[in-house]
Amino acid sequence: MLASASPARLKTLRGAGVEPEVIVSGVDEDDITAESPGELARLLATLKARAVVASLTEHATVLGCDSVLEIDGVAYGKPGTPEAARDRLRSMRGRTGVLHTGHCLIDTNAKQELRELESTTVYFADLTDEEIDAYVATGEPLVVAGSFTVDGFGGPFVTGIEGDYHNVVGLSLPLLRRMLAEVGISWPALWQSSPRIEYDETEAARYDDTRGGPERAQAAAAAVDSLLTKSGRVLELAVGTGIVGAELVARGNLVHGVDLSTAMLRHARVRLPGHVAAADAARLPIADRRCDAVVAVWLLHLLDDSEPIIAEVARVLRPGGVFITTTEKSDAGRYADGRSPNDTRSQDALSLLVATAARHGLTLDAATTFAGPPRNTDQSPLYPLVRFRRT
Repeated sequence: MLASASPARLKTLRGAGVEPEVIVSGVDEDDITAESPGELARLLATLKARAVVASLTEHATVLGCDSVLEIDGVAYGKPGTPEAARDRLRSMRGRTGVLHTGHCLIDTNAKQELRELESTTVYFADLTDEEIDAYVATGEPLVVAGSFTVDGFGGPFVTGIEGDYHNVVGLSLPLLRRMLAEVGISWPALWQSSPRIEYDETEAARYDDTRGGPERAQAAAAAVDSLLTKSGRVLELAVGTGIVGAELVARGNLVHGVDLSTAMLRHARVRLPGHVAAADAARLPIADRRCDAVVAVWLLHLLDDSEPIIAEVARVLRPGGVFITTTEKSDAGRYADGRSPNDTRSQDALSLLVATAARHGLTLDAATTFAGPPRNTDQSPLYPLVRFRRT
């Protein structure tokens, strides 16, 4: 999770193959002081990360960052007004400063908090008054530390840097890589998350109606409930709007849900208050053997490779716990629905699921179906649902 509203930091992480969940900390930066500009950046980063961690209900790895420009020992944050930005840029032109970025990484599962500082020397061009006025008019220098950027309109006004370029943008990727390694997370592992299906608020608001509404959710929940073997902790992967999870709760189950879509989670948090979290199904923020059941309804068919998720399910299930998922009977069903063959097998094909699950200690032991509303005909389609048990 990224505890920062900075678009530049989010863009930097995405450019490096990492898709974080963004949660803005709400820390008031104006009232914070420290012994030096560098310590101020590190302190603000720490406060941001801690504020987000305090709001969580599940384990997560949270990164807080804050940048401060130092010139002659004075700290410069965001100017806030055009007048302040103009005065600051005039004082900076032709000079050298140091851009400090504080990094605080908190891994709640490992119970570790790391606080680091990366500093980069920045050389500024000798800007004319006309250039300064035009730059301020863009609005960019008003909302960034030190009143400049190196990756935006301000890029031509930076004549050189000594140190990490990304640190000037807002976070140091090499430093973050080292910090993650200290809490047991390899950088390439962040590339291996399942594909993220993006939904905006409009799509999320109408998602249930376009997928059969309460009728199909009730049918799905009834089928899932029939395969649950005992009361306990049920984890729903790709919880979506929480419509199926809420039906399971109504049937007496304790349900938690995870999803990567912020828009979907806004709806799920209403239906399952306090029991949903932003998380990747291939890297769950849950300790080993903590779940009695894991449920995945209409998830696996979206993936290029379902094995990382099945492996993660096996990790979090207690012995005797069950994994319940929708499935297609065979790849032929995919083609019958008009979906073209491709190089990748359907990742919810039953034969593939059985073989993959067996590699991770999961054995197929039950199945059922549930009906959905009519689709293109007057007949209700039947959806297969299977259960694997953790040996």
